[in-house]
Amino acid sequence: MPDTTRRTGRILVVDDEAMTCEQLSEVLTAEGHEVQAVASGELALASLDKGPFHLVLSDLRMPGMGGMTLLKKVVKDHPRTAVVIMTAHGSIETAVEAMRVGASDFLLKPFRVSEVGLVVARVLDKVFLRDENLYLREELEKTVQFGDMIGRDPRMREIFERIVKIAPSDATVLITGETGTGKELVARAIHRQSPRKDRPFVAMNCAAVTETILESELFGHERGAFTGAVEQRAGKFELASGGTLFLDEIGNIGQPMQAKLLRVLEEREFYRVGGGKLIKVDVRVLVATNRDLEKAVASGQFREDLYYRLRVVPMHMPPLRERKEDVVALAEHFFAHYNKTLGKRIQGFTKEVVERFLAYAWPGNVRELRNVVERAVLLTTGDMIAEVDLPGSASGAVPASSGIGSIDDSLPLLQILEQIQERVEREYLDRLLKRYFGGIERTAKHAGITSRALYNKMKRYGLRKEDYR
Repeated sequence: MPDTTRRTGRILVVDDEAMTCEQLSEVLTAEGHEVQAVASGELALASLDKGPFHLVLSDLRMPGMGGMTLLKKVVKDHPRTAVVIMTAHGSIETAVEAMRVGASDFLLKPFRVSEVGLVVARVLDKVFLRDENLYLREELEKTVQFGDMIGRDPRMREIFERIVKIAPSDATVLITGETGTGKELVARAIHRQSPRKDRPFVAMNCAAVTETILESELFGHERGAFTGAVEQRAGKFELASGGTLFLDEIGNIGQPMQAKLLRVLEEREFYRVGGGKLIKVDVRVLVATNRDLEKAVASGQFREDLYYRLRVVPMHMPPLRERKEDVVALAEHFFAHYNKTLGKRIQGFTKEVVERFLAYAWPGNVRELRNVVERAVLLTTGDMIAEVDLPGSASGAVPASSGIGSIDDSLPLLQILEQIQERVEREYLDRLLKRYFGGIERTAKHAGITSRALYNKMKRYGLRKEDYR
């Protein structure tokens, strides 16, 4: 990656006055820049052809090729080189015109040494920032996009390859991984690559409904089967017939339902709740869970025969903290999406934001990263997304190493304590929201706060209730 800590660069000074060249060379060299001085526009172009420069500092009026002509040639032939025009007070209108043509800034003669340093530093900051973002976009070209998934990590590439291999079959797939890693995206990608792609894809979160309602949701019910069953209703298996049924959080279903599900998977037939007609379906079943089903089998909480029936093809989604190569690529992907859909014209992330993204543990995984980027694009008022635009967590409150060694000891004690409090509070609310599947009232009651206070805290930490359902 380009050297983003060094803010000195290669500067080409162009002026037919030897004294000006000497003065600028001395000042800029003293500030750490590498400086070359030439006396004409023609010599400047020859120097640019021999090697790249970050900045050209050119006089406007010179014998032969003038500064304006040189500017136009640099803009055309060396677009990554910035140009600052030097001109006398009487030529201010021409200097403004130079800015319209493509000059980054201008200096009025006679200039002060301090003014030169400020202008050069400001322009070089923009040059380096632009180069950093160009680098990130070049790196993105090396990134593999598979459907709605982004990945450079070798494990993600293996997942993409496995999807292609297993999609043509009807094998049941067990997708494991933490919340927010993209398990449903994998299921949808398998469906889109399969011969069933033109048929329904039906998704259901098994943990979002009670055990009694789950049976009706999966298999449907007849009118009068139970209180409230005022009409016949088809279940998810019927709705997905011919296509794919994705059952998320399969590890949360109880033993009675496990037995019924096993029979349906083996026989491809079932009865609606309260019904006597045997219904046959042709459906591919994909399941996902964030639980360790092997441990659940060992403890007797999950049927061993169902576990092996579901685990025909196992796939594991690694957490984002183990896929550091993918963090920036995903952030850029989400940034491009929200920058367009929200009608923004933001240029990208600052270097500090990228560093924060890479240092953060992302407990909410890809889903959390997406939410953080969406919020930042929505709220930022500048040309770049800066640290101030990030929520408390991603801005450094929950770094990858959560111990005291991760605390920035250059900060005042009160600020450090605030960071620790934010870290604990966010993790606490995240766990409660997962437990209650995004239920605001139950989460607020458990936490001992009002629903309004919970909403405010969720907004502060970039937590959205729909992400827990």
